[in-house]
Amino acid sequence: MLIEIRNARKKYLMGQRELWALDDVSLEIEHGDFMALKGPSGSGKSTLLNILGLLDSLSQGEHVLDGRSIASLNAAQRSACRSKYLGFIFQNYNLIPELNVYENIEVPLLIAREKKAGYHDKLMQLIEDVGLQDHLQHRPGELSGGQQQRVAVARALVRKPPLVIADEPTANLDSKTGQGIMELMRELNRKYGVTFVFATHDEGISGFMKAIYKMVDGKIVESKRIEAVGRGDAA
Repeated sequence: MLIEIRNARKKYLMGQRELWALDDVSLEIEHGDFMALKGPSGSGKSTLLNILGLLDSLSQGEHVLDGRSIASLNAAQRSACRSKYLGFIFQNYNLIPELNVYENIEVPLLIAREKKAGYHDKLMQLIEDVGLQDHLQHRPGELSGGQQQRVAVARALVRKPPLVIADEPTANLDSKTGQGIMELMRELNRKYGVTFVFATHDEGISGFMKAIYKMVDGKIVESKRIEAVGRGDAA
């Protein structure tokens, strides 16, 4: 099991008032999962996504990542764990405008101080996997929204993390482009075995999922695991 969340609660203070953004949430995420957290604004899915991404911590409960309790880690260990285990995809892409496609995808490797001679071929293969081999020198402003999100997907995967956190990755895309991005991520999930966890309002992505957790008022009110997944699997 990649992730276990047990009896998770998260409290925020709003002036003198306590707000429980998560209330007794439990879930398991398997290696290679492709799963979604769904629910309206304020349901707690973004809070849970931040917990899973090690960007926030629980007030109560247990969070285990790859057999290791997150509560036992100090700030430096959490940062190292985030670097080792996690990639992130955002709805606004978060690309660096001055850098081209290759350079934007390369950023996590430079931060990790990996040697270029050791990763160039793998980076080029990933660029081909996301269909951007003809756009290496293009900057974000010269790309469509779908192409920018493909850059963001490649950047999240470039260090081959076990887990990718995707926060509303289709929110700024039209339905056809969004479906193409989902098909791309599902194929990369199959090819590399990387686990994807989404937070989304988009009903159109449900058919791609292996598991779906529906959240309301900080609770998981419905969960289902789907055996046959992906648009291509139904054929």
